[in-house]
Amino acid sequence: MSKLRLAIIGAGPSGIYAADLILKAERDFEVSVDLFDHLPAPYGLVRYGVAPDHPRIKGIMNALHEVLDRGDIRFFGNVRYGQDINLEDLKKHYNAVIFATGAIKDAPLPIPGIELEGSHGAADFINWYDAHPDVARTWPLEAKEVAVVGNGNVALDVARMLVKRPDDLLATDIPDHVYRGLRDSPVTDVHVFGRRGPAQVKFSPLELREALHIEGVQSIVYDEDFQYDQGSEEAIAGNNQIRVMVKTLEQLRENPQEHKERRLHLHFFASPVEVLGEDGKVSGLTVEKTKLDGSGGVVATGEVITFPIQAIYRAVGYFGSPVDKIPFDAKYGVISNEVGRVIGEDGKNIQGLYCTGWIKRGPVGLIGHTKADAIETIGNVIQDQASWWQPELAGEDQVVETLISRGVDFIDWAKWLKINSKEKAIGEALGRERIKLFDREEILKISRG
Repeated sequence: MSKLRLAIIGAGPSGIYAADLILKAERDFEVSVDLFDHLPAPYGLVRYGVAPDHPRIKGIMNALHEVLDRGDIRFFGNVRYGQDINLEDLKKHYNAVIFATGAIKDAPLPIPGIELEGSHGAADFINWYDAHPDVARTWPLEAKEVAVVGNGNVALDVARMLVKRPDDLLATDIPDHVYRGLRDSPVTDVHVFGRRGPAQVKFSPLELREALHIEGVQSIVYDEDFQYDQGSEEAIAGNNQIRVMVKTLEQLRENPQEHKERRLHLHFFASPVEVLGEDGKVSGLTVEKTKLDGSGGVVATGEVITFPIQAIYRAVGYFGSPVDKIPFDAKYGVISNEVGRVIGEDGKNIQGLYCTGWIKRGPVGLIGHTKADAIETIGNVIQDQASWWQPELAGEDQVVETLISRGVDFIDWAKWLKINSKEKAIGEALGRERIKLFDREEILKISRG
């Protein structure tokens, strides 16, 4: 019987699920798992990529907490792969490595003017309002009229956070600088643009209902955007989620909401073609109207409309980032892999290297897909037992010694619990469940007690 010393790089859902599942899997060897993350906190995008007014996300975070709190997975936060610890180090300490680094950058929107001041990536804005420790404390909220490009849940999150009354966020974990920034925003209108129609949106029904029923906000749809072709009708008939969303939008169309000071506009069949500018700043967005092609896809019509806006947020998807010394597919933003086994330029598996989650398959799918990914990847790790590395420093204390010798101020689980308790204590003093800490140095100071 041998023992597997496994390192997982990335402590978001995909990394934690992989750690949990391999410990529960049928196998004929012992396993010890060390989980590394460059952030001083675990949970990845569940903590830093979801709007703070989504209470059900707390349920996911609580479940992840329970996994790490069992004590059979070691957490090393504030450890940068490729800087504090590299691939050669991992080969000395472990038999195999799974990369679960996710996708945290914004996919590009290659249209003229997208580089103007006032043009932002949705992920950057989300990092700000989720108090990511590596982003600036301020955000330029100066626009009255804003465009959000995209027809997925991220676009709705961004639009909702821009238009929602800030006082309604005081029950969440947002720190004071985020509240003040949103409070001082002069926004009156947020326009969400999607290039296809109501039957092709990528929202989920719950997110759509949340967005259309924000206190103090008028939601608006437009009659000309309600077109359906055979492909649309088949999608509505064959998919309950699509049917619910179309019904929700049709109800809003038939029963317009009363006028409010802030407005959320949903535009369909509108493909962005150019961001207009004045004095180097965003001043408008030109979209080309599209129409259905019969199968649920769209074609351009040549008709263009320009909307006055002073800021634009692109929410057209996330994109993965290269990982040090690991083959990367720059076209798709993923680690080069076959079913989770990392492959080299020659198309062959690279011994001991695996990936899971969005860095494996791209930024699509929900939590269920992440679990399925992890099951596939750990199945391969177990199957490849004969080709694991044979580490020369396999003792569990030896990787700790390596980090200490380099002066890495890592956060273990006990230290994270101190940080977690502090966030709850700050929140409790203000009648809230918690308030998120955002300054890396302050977080590290608290972790030291």
